[in-house]
Amino acid sequence: MATPEEDTPQRFPGRPGDWVLYKDNQLIAFNKPAGLAVVPDKKKSPNLLQIGAAYVRQDLYPVHRLDRPVSGVVLFAKKTSAQTRVTEQFQARTVAKTYLAVVGERPTEDEATLVHYIREGKGNVSEVTEQSDKTAKRAELHYRYLASSDRYHLLEITLLTGRKHQIRAQLGAIGSPLRGDTKYGFKRSNEGGVIDLHAYTLAFDHPVSGARVELRAPVPEGAVWEGLLPQGAVEDRN
Repeated sequence: MATPEEDTPQRFPGRPGDWVLYKDNQLIAFNKPAGLAVVPDKKKSPNLLQIGAAYVRQDLYPVHRLDRPVSGVVLFAKKTSAQTRVTEQFQARTVAKTYLAVVGERPTEDEATLVHYIREGKGNVSEVTEQSDKTAKRAELHYRYLASSDRYHLLEITLLTGRKHQIRAQLGAIGSPLRGDTKYGFKRSNEGGVIDLHAYTLAFDHPVSGARVELRAPVPEGAVWEGLLPQGAVEDRN
């Protein structure tokens, strides 16, 4: 049975040029709208790789991915050599990534490091399991509480490992699932099957110059985000 995030047609705001966060002769980064796949899938859905390639009129090469219902920074290489060099940084964990997450239940601690063991389950779901499970991989993240509105709470997430659906599974495991993420415990889906998780920043070393590149993606428009961000929790930190 299809889930909302896999089956619901989605309209995306603006044009590809409006999504560009960074570009040079080696790389291009976009602020991906929630609901847009990063690469082609079996259903031949619209995807950022093909849209981006049409925009720059050349082939692009994926460096990393975001889940389809997630928004935020996505980086592509324009050359295979650049793809290799930045991918190696991801593998070496020298790339810094932060996310903003909207949850319905505030965690009991305002700041903590979560460690779980995750295995791939049925139905494109990652399951939190025991350390003794030989199929499981260690997943670690750090979260920090930022702000609250009348109904929701904003967390800043720093990934320390890179597992499939890691943030979604770990926040669900502590009873604070992402807004709209019915796969991991939230009671209601969002319109279009998207979830309120945003890849906010990405920092890496440029594949040619070696200079540190720091990218930041503006958060999606909408009442939920606007209800949390005016309190200045994110802006004051940067």
